[in-house]
Amino acid sequence: MGRTISRDYAGRTLDVVVILENAFLFGADLVRRISNPVVCHFVRSEMRDVRMGGYDRREIFFSSPPRLAGRDVLLVDAVLHSGVTQDFLIKQLEESRPRSLRLAVLFDKPQERKVNLKAEYTGFESASKQWVGYGLAGRKGLHRNLPYVGTDTPNSWPVHHARASRRRRRPAVKGSRG
Repeated sequence: MGRTISRDYAGRTLDVVVILENAFLFGADLVRRISNPVVCHFVRSEMRDVRMGGYDRREIFFSSPPRLAGRDVLLVDAVLHSGVTQDFLIKQLEESRPRSLRLAVLFDKPQERKVNLKAEYTGFESASKQWVGYGLAGRKGLHRNLPYVGTDTPNSWPVHHARASRRRRRPAVKGSRG
């Protein structure tokens, strides 16, 4: 993906906007593979339940988006689910009038899309419910530190492994005393 992005932006500086927290490892690895000059920016999204006018609403709040007028911008996220969060941020970033604005994701789940949004750069298309590892958190924020991506289900390896690692086992000793 980094080589393709480098070709697409040949001879230009690229402003990479990484959505925290799930995309921090993917974003770090991706920018290391882009051969163009890169300026990194980080934004954090937060979902809040808000009561307005007698109705419950869920709103998305972002930390201050960077000023990107006339710049080439690549928005990076780990997983594209419904697309609502990314679509909202893209609209905010477009207000600063960048020269170009594209989306790169590690995993795309098009069957879960609620808005008309497609990433220009996709690592994998996925139908899994919940990924963990490689910066992606499972239940209770666990498993971001796994060096690979796995699924987070009640009987999955990462959850089982986390429980098993707390037990102490005696090492098996072979040989005779004598």
